[in-house]
Amino acid sequence: MAILWTLAAAVVAVDQLTKAWAVAALSDGRRVHLLGDWLTLVLLRNPGAAFSFATGQTWIFALIAIAVTVVVIRVSRRLGSMWWAVALGLVLGGAVGNLIDRLVRAPGVLRGHVVDFIDYGGWFVGNVADIAIVGAAVIIMVLSLRGRELDGSRAGAGRGRHAETDA
Repeated sequence: MAILWTLAAAVVAVDQLTKAWAVAALSDGRRVHLLGDWLTLVLLRNPGAAFSFATGQTWIFALIAIAVTVVVIRVSRRLGSMWWAVALGLVLGGAVGNLIDRLVRAPGVLRGHVVDFIDYGGWFVGNVADIAIVGAAVIIMVLSLRGRELDGSRAGAGRGRHAETDA
């Protein structure tokens, strides 16, 4: 649990600090080239989801972020795996980081635009919360493929043993 909460708090803090920096440093419309045109910094206020999908439905994404937060908190009680704690900490931190924007930024509560500023070669523009969510998705896929449950056990472990004792 300590890993989950510490990581989630760190993601939220870094996300919000970098967004504050981006708003202050990039509001004039300039673009900072880090790796040529492959990785740049540019300020964008995103009213939708990834790739500016569903731009008029910001409130739905705010509600989804709230639901994700509740689900992560509920399932965290069953945690017994450090890697699941890392994945859920990243998910929680990313969801809360973007939820804060949707709650407190213009144009208003549940309709706030998310601050994005990391441009990946013109493919999409994201932020630290997005990086955390994608990282969590990768870890969750690996854990799922390896059959690791939230409690650290292997999926299906012990089922044969119960069948023998029940017979």
